[in-house]
Amino acid sequence: MLDGTTQDGTTQEASAYDSATPGGGAPAMRTMDEWTPGCGWSADEVEWYLMGPFEGGVPGLVRRVRRILDVSQRGLAALIGVSQSAVARWETGRTSPRVCVLEQLLGLAGLRGTVSDVASGEVVEPMRDDGARDRGGRRYPAHVDLRVTGWYVPRGLDCTAEAGLWRRRSRARKDPAVRHHTSAYLRWRARHALGTPVDHPADFQLVAEAEHLDEARSAALAAHAGWSRPRAA
Repeated sequence: MLDGTTQDGTTQEASAYDSATPGGGAPAMRTMDEWTPGCGWSADEVEWYLMGPFEGGVPGLVRRVRRILDVSQRGLAALIGVSQSAVARWETGRTSPRVCVLEQLLGLAGLRGTVSDVASGEVVEPMRDDGARDRGGRRYPAHVDLRVTGWYVPRGLDCTAEAGLWRRRSRARKDPAVRHHTSAYLRWRARHALGTPVDHPADFQLVAEAEHLDEARSAALAAHAGWSRPRAA
């Protein structure tokens, strides 16, 4: 995005930039000879843009790593165990390194990559690695929100005499009942009312939520018993 330096200039230049390039990408323009009035930019805006610098993308990032390490393409290739031609292809944009290789490159240069929200600029962290898992050891689907409803009871036994026994067993094993909506509409309705969780909680957080529900139910029952107890004459 173009950042203007004068008052009221930023919005005007950014809108011209977006309208001149499909999807807001970088225009294929590096000289004044390539400028046409139909792109929506004035001559002054084009002159300002051509002063650069132009974003280097992944090829520029690979070159930045080489510059920090002060090594040649062959030297960088030897450090990460690839051929010199592979590094050359990365720097010319013909191919790109895998994410794991890119992380290795950044680590060699003492750098760390971050992902930020385009609208707000806030850093977006990866989902936590210690997020809760189901009883089969599988991760819950990343797009759903987890909700604790109490202690685990197998389906079909909720309204039977065995439900209390199962709840006591699950409480002793610290095995909470976790539910989530597979319906996009139900997720939207819940998020509209309660907000969207940033991440899945860890197992110990789900256990703490189940214990909190126990305490809340006990307090509610105690309050109800005190309210319904007949007063002494």
